[in-house]
Amino acid sequence: MTMAMLGLVAGMALGFAGYFGGFGAFLLVAALGAVGFVAGRFMDGDLELGDFFRTRERVDRRR
Repeated sequence: MTMAMLGLVAGMALGFAGYFGGFGAFLLVAALGAVGFVAGRFMDGDLELGDFFRTRERVDRRR
């Protein structure tokens, strides 16, 4: 399945949720879709758990 087709399916799901369930259902489907996307990237190995908990390195800009 191409990314365009996957985007079409996700857009249709959000459209149906918004039409039949209202704005609250639209937000719920969008949030769960985002969680599913992150979980899928994690399962594919594209993300690591440390990516979310790594602190930013401070760069000393004084010279």
